Amino acid sequence: MDTALWIGAGLLAAVALTGGVSKVFVPRAKLAEAPGGQWTESAGDGFVKALGGLELLASVGLILPAVVGVAPVMVPVTAACWVLLMVGAMVTHGRRGETAFVALNLVYLALAVFVAAGRFGPWPFTG
Repeated sequence: MDTALWIGAGLLAAVALTGGVSKVFVPRAKLAEAPGGQWTESAGDGFVKALGGLELLASVGLILPAVVGVAPVMVPVTAACWVLLMVGAMVTHGRRGETAFVALNLVYLALAVFVAAGRFGPWPFTG
């Protein structure tokens, strides 16, 4: 189960890194042209950049604390925060009628719940 939790955290970190880099470094107008990015048309630049920054922090928080053995409890805390972020994403996409993206966010949410529950629960980092 430890391996499955590592894989889950790694997948979430990859998603967070990809999303964070695009939101921080790609202009909002360009993001709006991408599939699922139309929501950025009604969001301010600062909001989009802040979300990107949070996603970049999540990509680090899902892996680094456990790897270096410093505050490994941050892994499930970060996964729990990712759950909240995905709820917001699902609401945003749902209001826009983008059901495919709601479903994708639901998959990410389920993966984050798996990581958070596993690391808070029966398989915490003991190192």
